[in-house]
Amino acid sequence: MRRRSVLTAAGAAALAVPVLGAAPATAAPASGRRGCLEIRGVDISSLPKNEDHGAVYRTAEGRREDPVRLIARAGVTHARIKVWVNPADGYNDKAHVLALARRLKRAGVGIWIDFHYSDSWADPAHQTKPAAWAGLDVPGLARAVYDHTADVLGALRRQGTPAQLVQIGNELNGGLIWPEGNWEHFDAMTAFLKAGLRAARDTTPRVRTILHLANGGDNGLYRWWFDNVVSYGVDFDVIGLSYYPFWHGPLADAAANMADITARYGKPCVIAETAYPFTLESEDDVNDIMNSPSQLTDGFPATPAGQAAWLRTVADLAAGVPDGQGLGYCYWEGLWTYRAGSGWDPTNPASGNAWENLALFDFEDRELPGLGTLGRYRG
Repeated sequence: MRRRSVLTAAGAAALAVPVLGAAPATAAPASGRRGCLEIRGVDISSLPKNEDHGAVYRTAEGRREDPVRLIARAGVTHARIKVWVNPADGYNDKAHVLALARRLKRAGVGIWIDFHYSDSWADPAHQTKPAAWAGLDVPGLARAVYDHTADVLGALRRQGTPAQLVQIGNELNGGLIWPEGNWEHFDAMTAFLKAGLRAARDTTPRVRTILHLANGGDNGLYRWWFDNVVSYGVDFDVIGLSYYPFWHGPLADAAANMADITARYGKPCVIAETAYPFTLESEDDVNDIMNSPSQLTDGFPATPAGQAAWLRTVADLAAGVPDGQGLGYCYWEGLWTYRAGSGWDPTNPASGNAWENLALFDFEDRELPGLGTLGRYRG
């Protein structure tokens, strides 16, 4: 996730392969208890940088606490951590991922690794090739994907903190590692995906692999992209979706898409990203992404209660996927509170935070009700 630039279904259709036949949904329900979700996660990628810039986290009553212990106590099952190749600020690299994984293991929280295959944000508008890979051809880039993936996941396994879930790429609407792996070059794109998937399975045999797109309500996009990927023989375990109501359309569209793709490809799905504001105010000088009542979803005010209500609704959305094929969901960057120097741009310490009013902690660093909803509702 960062900002959105959407490939339209009409543009995608120009490159679509013939429609595949529907595949049966053969996997068993995700949980032994009806209506429970196996994955109730939160992305905490910005936590190390935030803490290094002075962030603290408190219980609802105001008592300071280790944020990893707070999410574990709330019932969160998994923490998602992004990985960049050579980030300018030194965060979201292997060393920080390993240290954060040790904290999660001690707290009993599962580890979900999100490879961006970039030195910075990868999303539908940005899939910039790592600078160190600039001179590589397609076979060389595939080898670099394998080596980078195996290096991080292998190090996690060796330190006793293996990943349970791994994303091979982030919000891959337009491919990855541009320009070689963009949406006009499915042969190269899928070679990169296969390299990452092979590295994940070679280093962590029990890991579940995820391929992740944004625009979770856009069924045309998902059919086009996954039909193409499957036609190239890419083998993965889980379909990941980003679904933000202020960008990705009505709940009914997301529900219909999730029902269709789980049946069509015979794979379970997980909502890999969602979020909702607890206020429309901003704590810093940066204009927040969510700043106007016109951006809100009917029935969900920008209040702590409205944020918690959205989390219940998105949990219901995942639980409502037919045949138990909705594994759960993940709240994006729930611990990214405002601290000077911990901004979105790794090359610019003054870049600021446009997300702090969507965090799961308020402007006084206190845990919001949504964190408990995330961890316990449908748990």
